[in-house]
Amino acid sequence: MFETIQNIFRVPELRKRIGFTILMCFIYRVGGHIPTPGVNPQALGEFFAQSSNTLFGLYDMFVGGAFSKATIFALGIMPYISASIIIQLLGTVFPYFHKLQREGAEGRKKITQYTRYGTVVLSFIQALATSVFLQSIISPVSGMHGVIASMAGVKFTMVTAISLTTGTMFIMWLGEQITTRGVGNGISFLIYVGCVDRFPDYLLGELQQVIAGTRHPFIELIVIAIMFVMTGFIVLMTQAMRRIPIQTPKKVVGTKMYAGQNTMLPLRINMAGVIPIIFASSIMVVPSTIKSFFPQSSSLEEVMQYLQPSSPIYNIIYALFIIFFTYFYTAVIFNPLDIAENLKKSGGFIPGIRPGKNTAQYLDQVLTRITLPGSIFLAFIAVVPFLLIGAFKVSFYFGGTTILIIVGVALDILQQLESHLQMRNYEGFLKKGKLRGRRF
Repeated sequence: MFETIQNIFRVPELRKRIGFTILMCFIYRVGGHIPTPGVNPQALGEFFAQSSNTLFGLYDMFVGGAFSKATIFALGIMPYISASIIIQLLGTVFPYFHKLQREGAEGRKKITQYTRYGTVVLSFIQALATSVFLQSIISPVSGMHGVIASMAGVKFTMVTAISLTTGTMFIMWLGEQITTRGVGNGISFLIYVGCVDRFPDYLLGELQQVIAGTRHPFIELIVIAIMFVMTGFIVLMTQAMRRIPIQTPKKVVGTKMYAGQNTMLPLRINMAGVIPIIFASSIMVVPSTIKSFFPQSSSLEEVMQYLQPSSPIYNIIYALFIIFFTYFYTAVIFNPLDIAENLKKSGGFIPGIRPGKNTAQYLDQVLTRITLPGSIFLAFIAVVPFLLIGAFKVSFYFGGTTILIIVGVALDILQQLESHLQMRNYEGFLKKGKLRGRRF
């Protein structure tokens, strides 16, 4: 392992890419601490201390705490991800976007441009909503109405909207630069940085529980062991895939004959990634978010008793939502008809399966079967932290979503580093096997 790390820095291109990625990461974290003009950070901190289990707390996790501080990067990269998902969904509804998705590099270029336009629109709308939300906050400790230290009204709204929209576009540019000139997928890497940024606080929280006596050291060791097992399980399921054999016949081009090839069509068990958990989490925190706006409502209080994260009803509903969204998003990003059509055009076929409609039906059946264990895996990873909370009766800082993002992005980065090393006749991180990550 140490020799492999040394080999990384022996490759000039890798040194430049890693250095550039670190520089972009530093800029991203600096921007995450520049406050939006006119915001009172003390009153804002008092509010978010009471909102960790709401939609605001979930959003804050993905932007590395920038939202709770109302910095210029408060919206993070989430508007870009939302725009990307919307464009993907439009491809299943409107023929124009579906055509662009099938046009190769030129189509991807247009889709990227539309995604950028969508990011600007969504960022500005979310920034306007954020500015109104900030002016409506009442601090639960000091009773201060709003967190605005200066510039109230329309002036604050416009300054905040422009600042947050510009911040999101700059983050999008950082992500694209990391993808082009750095290591890994830039957008995923920025979310990864936001999650890892909270780890020192989480570790300190775990240590404080042991020191304060609220958690027995033996129980802490059990929790740590469970986290290691979960991490290994996530790595296993992230790389797991079903390989479907593909054969191409011999071809005659001019006076030359090209032999047929035997290839594989890899279908990942967890093809949807972390998106189903994000969708399900967004829905599950809606009741608590509404409750935060109406703290005196007795009816909402009764509903929240059944929707606590440690309650069985919450975990069952949460798991069912994850399974549903796994199938839904997998159907959006993978179209068996398109795959079957492309195979037929290239002359490829699955042994024993007729090309065309039969191939599409076969791929759909296989995908439906392997998505079930993938969806159960995602539900298990997401629910385990809440089960630990109920079992040990203590707070738990490491969410399954966070670990899934960190492991998935880390595998992407390791796979790319390994590819660069093997191209230059260096051994990768594994002497046997391959790091697949999210290559497919």
